[in-house]
Amino acid sequence: MSDAGPGPKPPIEVIAASLRAERVRAGLSLTEVARRAGLAKSTLSQLESGTGNPSLETLWALCVALEIPFSRLVAMERPRVQVIRAGEGPAVGSEQSDYRATLLAASPPGVRRDVYSVAAEPGTRRSSEPHPPGVVEHVVISAGRALAGIADEPVELHPGDYICYPGDVPHVFQALEPGTRAVLVSEHH
Repeated sequence: MSDAGPGPKPPIEVIAASLRAERVRAGLSLTEVARRAGLAKSTLSQLESGTGNPSLETLWALCVALEIPFSRLVAMERPRVQVIRAGEGPAVGSEQSDYRATLLAASPPGVRRDVYSVAAEPGTRRSSEPHPPGVVEHVVISAGRALAGIADEPVELHPGDYICYPGDVPHVFQALEPGTRAVLVSEHH
């Protein structure tokens, strides 16, 4: 029997954590969010502590008060490391030409991104010290092969593969073939 880990959080825990994070992100007090949503402060406090049982209408009112999409309250946490292999991921084709676009990562609100073209050759691993808190890096390999990701757990990537990892921990990039090319997006929160 394999150890599958702790498993997903129950929905109320996800909602509680999301509510707290969004309220703090907006710089609003419990009292102010409750007022804007037309709720009792105690109701909001219970929801943030994970002890409430919110209705759809209550959650919708909170989304309006926080000016966020509904999905932000109920979406599960993103994994710390995400890998999408070539040919995988949600893709949409064009009716006009042989063209497919695959969504690799949606931009969270209030995020700044820097995009880099990377050219690397085999040799010494490029080790990066942690960037400021909240930095996330996204890499797509366009040619060659590379090891990339968290320093202790780099992932071998091939052309078309994508990896997302926290940039605020030690991380690496090492070309495994001559002519390795990649696109790197550094996301600053």
